[in-house]
Amino acid sequence: MTMADLTRVCAAMNTKDESFFKDLGARIAQARKDRGLTQQQLADQLGIAQQTLAHYEVGRVRIAASMLPVLAEILDLSLDEMLIGQPPSRPLGKRGPASRLAQQLDAVGQLPKARQRFVVEMLDTVLQAR
Repeated sequence: MTMADLTRVCAAMNTKDESFFKDLGARIAQARKDRGLTQQQLADQLGIAQQTLAHYEVGRVRIAASMLPVLAEILDLSLDEMLIGQPPSRPLGKRGPASRLAQQLDAVGQLPKARQRFVVEMLDTVLQAR
């Protein structure tokens, strides 16, 4: 491999990495907003500066791999949802077809956030009336 070939490969990898971290940051920002957290609140939970979180969210700074599980837990996301923007392909630890309730919950997860909140409020009302 020549030096020119190596330079082209590195440039392509850097472009791909930049795109990945920008997409990851956007998913983190959206999940944070969906949960009603400010950058400062999330940064405090992570033990980092708000400015660092802001850099993560726009993809300017790469997030440490060790921080990903903590971030996923705080934002109530699976690693698949956070890293690639998709829920896990199948529920962990369960085999066979998903129950009707699991299928319905998956369908609710695909609704716009406003409709998801409506469904959650309805469920809260029903569960409180038990």
